[in-house]
Amino acid sequence: MTARTFAFGDIHGDLAALRAVMAKLPSLTYEDTLLFVGDYLDRGPNSAQVIHFIKDELPGKTAARIVTLRGNHEDAWLRVTMGGWPEFVLPPPNGCLATLRSYTGALFFEGDQPTRTEHAALLTGAFFPDDHLEWMTSLPYWYEDEHAIYVHAGLPQEADGAFQHPRTVANKAVLLWVRTIEFFRDYRGKRVVVGHTSTDYLPPELSSFTPEDPLDMWAGDSVLAIDTGAGKGGFLTCVELPAVKVYESR
Repeated sequence: MTARTFAFGDIHGDLAALRAVMAKLPSLTYEDTLLFVGDYLDRGPNSAQVIHFIKDELPGKTAARIVTLRGNHEDAWLRVTMGGWPEFVLPPPNGCLATLRSYTGALFFEGDQPTRTEHAALLTGAFFPDDHLEWMTSLPYWYEDEHAIYVHAGLPQEADGAFQHPRTVANKAVLLWVRTIEFFRDYRGKRVVVGHTSTDYLPPELSSFTPEDPLDMWAGDSVLAIDTGAGKGGFLTCVELPAVKVYESR
């Protein structure tokens, strides 16, 4: 049997969606890989629980190899803990208050404002347990196997327009934050699987996978985009490679 890779899109604190997709997967063996493209926290109600599940519970529940990549939200929180980044933690659309309350046990409702104590905690990220910070710090920026290259956001371009392989990117954080239409429209080469950019923002006419549904996975000539909005009103997508079989939480 060909070794399979099951790549999960951005989870964003949606533990129910993650459990729903996991329940739909076929039986896995030690030859298989479960790969997560990053953005485990923020926006959804269960950021702390998602990290605990992937870090502590999942290894005992599956024979498959587990690969957890860094997303821009993990990268941002690490920056917060190393010196602060109020421009990231305070805007409500980034969903950072939901993360804080998932760790403190307080309920979160859309539109809530942080208390004075919560405001101070958001500015430092001091509520994260050490083992969760260590885990986030250890997350790699990219991964490659026989099926694809996996990065959170995409590949940057050289001055001549060529797209860089992740190994040649000097500032690896670019792999977590880059967002250009040129990558989705023009990249040709070994398949790249990404999250980060919600699929409803990508041109459906360039997708070969259910172009009539712009919320679904986006499949270009050489790019699969699998952030389908989990934790922010959408659903979670997992794609199995090399078969390109899709599993969804909805």
